[in-house]
Amino acid sequence: MAMAAYHPAAALSFLLVLSLFLLARSDPPPSTPVPPATACNDTTDPTFCRSVLPANGTNSLYTYGRFSAARSLSNANRFLGLVNRYLARGSLSDAAVAALQDCQLLSGLNIDFLSAAGATLNTTKSTLLDPQAEDVQTLLSAILTNQQTCADGLQAAASAWSVRSGLAVPMANSTKLYSISLSLFTRAWVPRGKGKKPRASSSTKPPRQHGRGLFDATDDEMVRRMALEGAAAAVSVAGAVTVDQSGAGNYTTVADAVAAAPSNLGASSGYFVIHVAAGVYEENVAVPKNKKYVMMVGDGIGQTVITGNRSVVDGWTTFNSATFAVLGQGFVAVNMTFRNTAGPAKHQAVALRSGADLSTFYQCSFEGYQDTLYTHSLRQFYRACDVYGTVDYVFGNAAVVFQDCTLYNRLPMAGQSNTVTAQGRSDPNQNTGTTIQGCSIVAAPELAANTAFATATYLGRPWKMYSRTVIMQSDVAGIVDPAGWMPWSGDFALSTLYYAEYDNSGAGSDTSRRVNWPGYHVLNSTVDAGNFTVANMVLGDFWLPQTGVPFTVGLN
Repeated sequence: MAMAAYHPAAALSFLLVLSLFLLARSDPPPSTPVPPATACNDTTDPTFCRSVLPANGTNSLYTYGRFSAARSLSNANRFLGLVNRYLARGSLSDAAVAALQDCQLLSGLNIDFLSAAGATLNTTKSTLLDPQAEDVQTLLSAILTNQQTCADGLQAAASAWSVRSGLAVPMANSTKLYSISLSLFTRAWVPRGKGKKPRASSSTKPPRQHGRGLFDATDDEMVRRMALEGAAAAVSVAGAVTVDQSGAGNYTTVADAVAAAPSNLGASSGYFVIHVAAGVYEENVAVPKNKKYVMMVGDGIGQTVITGNRSVVDGWTTFNSATFAVLGQGFVAVNMTFRNTAGPAKHQAVALRSGADLSTFYQCSFEGYQDTLYTHSLRQFYRACDVYGTVDYVFGNAAVVFQDCTLYNRLPMAGQSNTVTAQGRSDPNQNTGTTIQGCSIVAAPELAANTAFATATYLGRPWKMYSRTVIMQSDVAGIVDPAGWMPWSGDFALSTLYYAEYDNSGAGSDTSRRVNWPGYHVLNSTVDAGNFTVANMVLGDFWLPQTGVPFTVGLN
């Protein structure tokens, strides 16, 4: 067969046609002016999006993103005003008031978050650095979580039906608007993928261990003394106080010490350290949003205990049932136990709730039954911690990584199943999810000894539509059901969730009999698994070194 002649002009013509074809099929760059309808095409609700954006003219995705964020801020202010008007009524039930007070707090946070996001977006006409883009996406993700929490609380309060009906349309429209803002921001500023920025260091290089300094010491007294004296270069200390029930310290209650912390410390100012001496502190503690960079150091798990017994059955919202609740950015807890003693019959009863960005927990324990640890929102990290619970005992919608932790499945009530996680991602553009890396999932002693009735244990179930949980490089005990994962209700979220397992060991790690849901994955690639490491899930290498807490930035 004769060889065909090569014609450079024909080849160039073909390449030009091919490139034009591919360009026509790809999205325009974010800086390219496009009509509102085009900008709205890939959002979560294109019709609603078109009703929000200016109808005339063309603008870039950057401009549309800033515009929708500003609209969201105006909306958040209006929604808070509406909640305040309902609270001013005198005929509401206690349950309705409690749910509205949660909405009031959460709506105020949304105003703060949207103001911060808008300020960042207005500093640039186009691109953002990766950490800046991550910050804004985190804030916009949390706004949706806050709105969902408000809605969930009102829905759970049976006596709040009149409030629900009055807030239903504003609530739905707010959620749509916040979702549009997140969609437009993600399209303009966040690279395509899972909402993370894969970096080779997190998946293909040996793991980097961090944290030499403050918390390398194994002796608890040395750790405490170093924290109080600020002796370690790893952690800067702005001030320190001691809580001691005997009266030997500065305060006798944890709440009083928190109230004494300076307001709005910056990351560069150092931590306000609160040493909580050994003892059982029966109090409900809240670290408000203006108490930033507080470091709380106890005398050890089981030695320094903060305990309460609030529960949904006793009239509290799940959100406000927490024994310890933290909102202040940069919070760190070390050598502490957080406990809720309400018991399994009281259903939702939170030991600790964190909605604090860049919050860190090291060598702490969280003890409860249903809904023990509420990783509510923003970015969080847990290292060498123990979590005890039964139903959905690690739940919420933070971007959170657990490393070297032990998850203890306790004995639930007869007829209940244990579910380790119930992740609450409600929007496909939220950069949230739960990573459990290098941990152990085991039976607590009372479950191991139980012979009265059978109890199934699962790795998790989908609380919200886009629930995302990854279990990797962990030891999974044989108590975990071969199916691995449990549905929430029927086929809800089974095709939209993202559940994955990677490189696990133990009698319960066999994936051959796992669920066959469309959203379930067995990962075989270090690149895929690397998306869910400290480096990519929470950008921890930017902020965890300051805490002095050890962490692994990539895969083990």
